[in-house]
Amino acid sequence: MPDTRPRVEGDREAEIFDATVELLASAGYDRLTMDAVAAAAKASKATLYRRWASKAELVMEAIVRVHEPHTELVAPRTGSLRGDLLEAACCKGGLADDKPLGVMAAVLTALHRDEEFAEAFQQRFLNPRIAVLRSIYEDARRRGEIRADVDLDLLTSLLPAIIVHRSFVLRKPVDEQMVAKIIDEIVIPAATRRPPTRPRRKKRA
Repeated sequence: MPDTRPRVEGDREAEIFDATVELLASAGYDRLTMDAVAAAAKASKATLYRRWASKAELVMEAIVRVHEPHTELVAPRTGSLRGDLLEAACCKGGLADDKPLGVMAAVLTALHRDEEFAEAFQQRFLNPRIAVLRSIYEDARRRGEIRADVDLDLLTSLLPAIIVHRSFVLRKPVDEQMVAKIIDEIVIPAATRRPPTRPRRKKRA
């Protein structure tokens, strides 16, 4: 069914999105309210609800429009797995970019508490980035750079998991040098080395 709700367009829409993202960064998702967005954007709450049915819908659209206004995430084509991973992670909007990491920090608790928002965040923010990484590994497999039998689902989650853990759990910075170290010492070895052969259990006599 087509969306028949009235649109808030142009500069007015941009002001609302900017106010939403600023409040998200300062207060976090849980404490952000439609009242606060309306006040910050100098708009009525009725205007917001005529366009966005819920806080989750407004925040998700604001994140996508402010952080990726004219950018479609596509897999780089440098010709090597290492080059592609470095470019994907360190480019604007990439895994190690402060903006996506800041978004993750602001919505982390909401992903466990708000099912509607978590689903939208998965579909519109996380899945495009996961698709880029998977495409990189698929290209590398076609070139023969990684094992043909490697588990791409596990491999795709490896680099983001380490970056997120380092940023949010260890509270340490992730710059291009650190990304290169993770790729060289963990990701590429995991993708290319054969797992150790498990010893066969001896049958009891």
